[in-house]
Amino acid sequence: MHIELRNISHEFNLETGILPVLKNLSFSIPKGKFTAIVGPSGCGKSTITRLVSGLLKSNRGEVLISKEVVKSPRSSVGMAFQNPVLLEWRNILENVILPLEIVSKNIPREKKIARARELLELVGLAEFEKSRPSELSGGMKQRASLCRALVHKPELLILDEPFGALDAFTREDLWQTMLTLKKQESFTCILITHDLREAFFLADEVLVLSGRPATLQYQLSSKLGDNRKLEDLYTNETTKSLAILRKQIEIAQKK
Repeated sequence: MHIELRNISHEFNLETGILPVLKNLSFSIPKGKFTAIVGPSGCGKSTITRLVSGLLKSNRGEVLISKEVVKSPRSSVGMAFQNPVLLEWRNILENVILPLEIVSKNIPREKKIARARELLELVGLAEFEKSRPSELSGGMKQRASLCRALVHKPELLILDEPFGALDAFTREDLWQTMLTLKKQESFTCILITHDLREAFFLADEVLVLSGRPATLQYQLSSKLGDNRKLEDLYTNETTKSLAILRKQIEIAQKK
Protein backbone atom coordinates (compact mmCIF):
# COMPACT_ATOMS: atom_id res chain seq x y z
CA MET A 1 0.00 0.00 0.00
CA HIS A 2 1.31 3.44 -0.92
CA ILE A 3 -0.52 5.40 1.79
CA GLU A 4 -1.70 4.02 5.11
CA LEU A 5 -3.46 5.61 8.05
CA ARG A 6 -3.25 3.35 11.09
CA ASN A 7 -5.62 3.94 14.00
CA ILE A 8 -5.42 7.72 13.74
CA SER A 9 -7.01 9.68 16.58
CA HIS A 10 -6.72 13.43 16.87
CA GLU A 11 -8.23 16.24 18.88
CA PHE A 12 -7.70 19.97 19.11
CA ASN A 13 -7.28 21.89 22.35
CA LEU A 14 -9.57 24.91 22.12
CA GLU A 15 -10.28 27.65 24.64
CA THR A 16 -13.69 26.05 25.13
CA GLY A 17 -12.18 22.61 25.73
CA ILE A 18 -10.99 19.54 23.83
CA LEU A 19 -12.53 18.94 20.39
CA PRO A 20 -12.18 15.29 19.22
CA VAL A 21 -11.94 15.21 15.41
CA LEU A 22 -10.74 11.74 14.35
CA LYS A 23 -11.11 8.43 16.21
CA ASN A 24 -9.32 5.19 15.32
CA LEU A 25 -9.38 6.08 11.62
CA SER A 26 -7.68 3.54 9.36
CA PHE A 27 -7.57 3.20 5.59
CA SER A 28 -5.06 2.58 2.82
CA ILE A 29 -4.63 3.74 -0.77
CA PRO A 30 -2.71 1.68 -3.36
CA LYS A 31 -0.06 3.41 -5.42
CA GLY A 32 -1.40 5.29 -8.41
CA LYS A 33 -5.01 5.22 -7.24
CA PHE A 34 -7.40 8.15 -6.84
CA THR A 35 -9.38 8.22 -3.58
CA ALA A 36 -12.10 10.72 -2.65
CA ILE A 37 -13.05 11.44 0.96
CA VAL A 38 -16.51 12.75 1.78
CA GLY A 39 -18.41 13.30 4.99
CA PRO A 40 -20.37 15.82 7.06
CA SER A 41 -19.04 19.35 7.30
CA GLY A 42 -16.46 19.67 10.06
CA CYS A 43 -15.82 15.94 10.40
CA GLY A 44 -12.05 16.25 9.90
CA LYS A 45 -11.52 15.82 6.15
CA SER A 46 -9.04 18.71 5.90
CA THR A 47 -7.32 17.51 9.08
CA ILE A 48 -6.56 14.28 7.22
CA THR A 49 -4.81 16.21 4.44
CA ARG A 50 -2.65 18.00 7.00
CA LEU A 51 -1.74 14.70 8.65
CA VAL A 52 -0.87 12.98 5.36
CA SER A 53 1.18 15.94 4.12
CA GLY A 54 3.13 16.09 7.37
CA LEU A 55 1.87 19.54 8.35
CA LEU A 56 0.25 18.09 11.46
CA LYS A 57 1.11 15.18 13.74
CA SER A 58 -1.68 13.01 15.10
CA ASN A 59 -2.16 12.51 18.83
CA ARG A 60 -2.33 8.76 18.31
CA GLY A 61 -1.67 6.41 15.42
CA GLU A 62 0.58 6.90 12.42
CA VAL A 63 0.56 7.84 8.76
CA LEU A 64 2.83 6.03 6.30
CA ILE A 65 3.75 6.89 2.73
CA SER A 66 5.67 4.16 0.90
CA LYS A 67 6.07 2.35 4.25
CA GLU A 68 7.78 5.38 5.80
CA VAL A 69 6.17 7.09 8.80
CA VAL A 70 5.31 10.71 8.07
CA LYS A 71 6.92 12.91 10.72
CA SER A 72 7.36 16.23 8.92
CA PRO A 73 6.35 18.05 5.70
CA ARG A 74 7.34 16.12 2.57
CA SER A 75 8.54 17.55 -0.72
CA SER A 76 7.02 14.53 -2.48
CA VAL A 77 3.51 15.87 -1.82
CA GLY A 78 1.70 18.33 -4.08
CA MET A 79 -1.37 20.25 -2.89
CA ALA A 80 -4.14 22.30 -4.48
CA PHE A 81 -6.91 24.10 -2.62
CA GLN A 82 -10.22 25.85 -3.25
CA ASN A 83 -8.38 29.17 -3.50
CA PRO A 84 -5.55 28.89 -6.10
CA VAL A 85 -3.42 31.49 -4.23
CA LEU A 86 -1.41 32.52 -7.29
CA LEU A 87 1.14 35.31 -6.84
CA GLU A 88 0.05 38.39 -8.77
CA TRP A 89 3.61 39.70 -9.21
CA ARG A 90 4.57 36.54 -11.10
CA ASN A 91 3.13 35.50 -14.45
CA ILE A 92 1.47 32.10 -14.85
CA LEU A 93 4.64 30.32 -15.99
CA GLU A 94 6.58 31.73 -13.04
CA ASN A 95 3.80 30.70 -10.66
CA VAL A 96 3.90 27.13 -11.95
CA ILE A 97 7.68 26.74 -11.59
CA LEU A 98 7.67 28.07 -8.01
CA PRO A 99 7.77 24.61 -6.32
CA LEU A 100 10.76 23.66 -8.48
CA GLU A 101 12.58 26.75 -7.23
CA ILE A 102 12.01 25.54 -3.67
CA VAL A 103 12.50 21.76 -3.81
CA SER A 104 14.60 21.32 -6.97
CA LYS A 105 17.15 24.09 -6.80
CA ASN A 106 19.79 22.11 -8.72
CA ILE A 107 17.63 21.67 -11.83
CA PRO A 108 18.62 24.14 -14.59
CA ARG A 109 16.06 26.89 -15.13
CA GLU A 110 15.48 25.86 -18.75
CA LYS A 111 14.40 22.39 -17.59
CA LYS A 112 12.06 23.92 -15.00
CA ILE A 113 10.48 26.06 -17.71
CA ALA A 114 10.17 23.09 -20.06
CA ARG A 115 8.40 21.04 -17.37
CA ALA A 116 6.01 23.92 -16.59
CA ARG A 117 5.22 24.44 -20.27
CA GLU A 118 4.54 20.72 -20.67
CA LEU A 119 1.83 20.91 -18.02
CA LEU A 120 0.39 24.21 -19.24
CA GLU A 121 0.07 22.71 -22.70
CA LEU A 122 -1.68 19.69 -21.22
CA VAL A 123 -4.37 21.82 -19.52
CA GLY A 124 -4.82 24.28 -22.38
CA LEU A 125 -2.99 27.27 -20.89
CA ALA A 126 0.07 27.39 -23.14
CA GLU A 127 -0.87 30.74 -24.68
CA PHE A 128 -1.42 32.31 -21.25
CA GLU A 129 1.99 31.60 -19.71
CA LYS A 130 2.92 35.31 -19.67
CA SER A 131 -0.45 36.42 -18.26
CA ARG A 132 -0.93 37.63 -14.70
CA PRO A 133 -3.35 35.73 -12.44
CA SER A 134 -5.80 38.65 -12.45
CA GLU A 135 -6.13 38.27 -16.22
CA LEU A 136 -7.41 34.69 -15.96
CA SER A 137 -10.86 33.30 -15.16
CA GLY A 138 -11.48 31.22 -12.04
CA GLY A 139 -11.27 27.97 -13.97
CA MET A 140 -8.04 28.97 -15.67
CA LYS A 141 -6.49 29.92 -12.33
CA GLN A 142 -7.41 26.51 -10.95
CA ARG A 143 -5.80 24.82 -13.96
CA ALA A 144 -2.62 26.78 -13.26
CA SER A 145 -2.86 25.73 -9.60
CA LEU A 146 -3.06 22.06 -10.61
CA CYS A 147 0.01 22.51 -12.83
CA ARG A 148 1.90 24.09 -9.94
CA ALA A 149 0.93 21.20 -7.65
CA LEU A 150 2.23 18.65 -10.17
CA VAL A 151 5.26 20.44 -11.60
CA HIS A 152 7.76 18.74 -9.25
CA LYS A 153 6.28 15.27 -10.04
CA PRO A 154 4.99 14.49 -6.54
CA GLU A 155 4.28 10.97 -5.35
CA LEU A 156 1.05 12.17 -3.81
CA LEU A 157 -1.37 14.88 -4.94
CA ILE A 158 -3.79 16.23 -2.33
CA LEU A 159 -6.82 18.15 -3.58
CA ASP A 160 -8.79 19.98 -0.88
CA GLU A 161 -12.07 21.08 -2.52
CA PRO A 162 -10.24 22.63 -5.50
CA PHE A 163 -13.38 22.97 -7.63
CA GLY A 164 -15.86 23.96 -4.91
CA ALA A 165 -16.01 27.69 -5.70
CA LEU A 166 -16.55 27.27 -9.46
CA ASP A 167 -19.77 27.26 -11.44
CA ALA A 168 -21.18 23.88 -12.52
CA PHE A 169 -20.01 24.08 -16.15
CA THR A 170 -16.46 25.11 -15.24
CA ARG A 171 -16.32 22.48 -12.52
CA GLU A 172 -17.27 19.67 -14.91
CA ASP A 173 -14.76 20.98 -17.44
CA LEU A 174 -12.04 20.77 -14.79
CA TRP A 175 -13.08 17.24 -13.87
CA GLN A 176 -12.18 16.25 -17.41
CA THR A 177 -8.91 18.17 -17.14
CA MET A 178 -8.17 16.23 -13.96
CA LEU A 179 -8.75 12.93 -15.76
CA THR A 180 -6.32 14.02 -18.48
CA LEU A 181 -3.68 14.83 -15.89
CA LYS A 182 -4.33 11.52 -14.17
CA LYS A 183 -3.62 9.63 -17.40
CA GLN A 184 -0.50 11.61 -18.30
CA GLU A 185 1.13 12.00 -14.89
CA SER A 186 2.08 9.34 -12.33
CA PHE A 187 0.70 10.12 -8.88
CA THR A 188 -1.52 8.85 -6.09
CA CYS A 189 -4.36 11.24 -5.27
CA ILE A 190 -6.56 12.15 -2.31
CA LEU A 191 -9.55 14.39 -3.07
CA ILE A 192 -11.52 16.12 -0.33
CA THR A 193 -14.94 17.22 -1.56
CA HIS A 194 -18.57 17.81 -0.60
CA ASP A 195 -19.73 17.01 -4.14
CA LEU A 196 -20.75 13.36 -4.37
CA ARG A 197 -20.92 13.44 -8.18
CA GLU A 198 -17.39 14.82 -8.28
CA ALA A 199 -16.15 12.17 -5.85
CA PHE A 200 -17.72 9.30 -7.76
CA PHE A 201 -16.69 10.58 -11.20
CA LEU A 202 -13.04 11.26 -10.41
CA ALA A 203 -12.14 8.61 -7.88
CA ASP A 204 -11.42 4.90 -8.00
CA GLU A 205 -12.83 4.66 -4.48
CA VAL A 206 -14.95 6.93 -2.28
CA LEU A 207 -14.50 6.87 1.51
CA VAL A 208 -17.36 8.16 3.67
CA LEU A 209 -16.42 9.46 7.11
CA SER A 210 -18.79 9.40 10.06
CA GLY A 211 -19.71 12.44 12.09
CA ARG A 212 -17.11 13.90 14.46
CA PRO A 213 -15.05 12.31 15.89
CA ALA A 214 -14.78 10.71 12.48
CA THR A 215 -13.99 7.14 11.66
CA LEU A 216 -14.36 5.25 8.40
CA GLN A 217 -18.07 4.57 7.91
CA TYR A 218 -18.34 3.29 4.34
CA GLN A 219 -16.27 2.51 1.24
CA LEU A 220 -17.60 2.52 -2.31
CA SER A 221 -15.58 1.52 -5.37
CA SER A 222 -16.28 3.31 -8.64
CA LYS A 223 -16.79 1.08 -11.65
CA LEU A 224 -16.59 3.81 -14.28
CA GLY A 225 -13.17 2.68 -15.55
CA ASP A 226 -10.22 4.61 -16.94
CA ASN A 227 -12.08 5.98 -19.96
CA ARG A 228 -14.98 7.50 -18.02
CA LYS A 229 -16.88 10.44 -19.46
CA LEU A 230 -19.50 12.84 -18.13
CA GLU A 231 -22.33 10.84 -19.69
CA ASP A 232 -21.48 8.02 -17.27
CA LEU A 233 -22.88 10.13 -14.44
CA TYR A 234 -26.39 9.60 -15.79
CA THR A 235 -26.51 5.80 -15.98
CA ASN A 236 -28.76 3.74 -13.71
CA GLU A 237 -25.76 2.21 -11.95
CA THR A 238 -24.26 5.61 -11.18
CA THR A 239 -27.61 6.88 -9.92
CA LYS A 240 -27.81 3.92 -7.52
CA SER A 241 -24.24 4.48 -6.31
CA LEU A 242 -24.89 8.18 -5.67
CA ALA A 243 -28.06 7.29 -3.76
CA ILE A 244 -26.00 4.97 -1.54
CA LEU A 245 -23.49 7.74 -0.86
CA ARG A 246 -26.25 10.25 -0.05
CA LYS A 247 -27.79 7.79 2.39
CA GLN A 248 -24.44 7.24 4.07
CA ILE A 249 -23.96 11.00 4.46
CA GLU A 250 -27.41 11.24 6.06
CA ILE A 251 -26.44 8.50 8.51
CA ALA A 252 -23.16 10.26 9.28
CA GLN A 253 -24.90 13.57 9.93
CA LYS A 254 -27.12 11.95 12.57
CA LYS A 255 -24.20 10.55 14.54
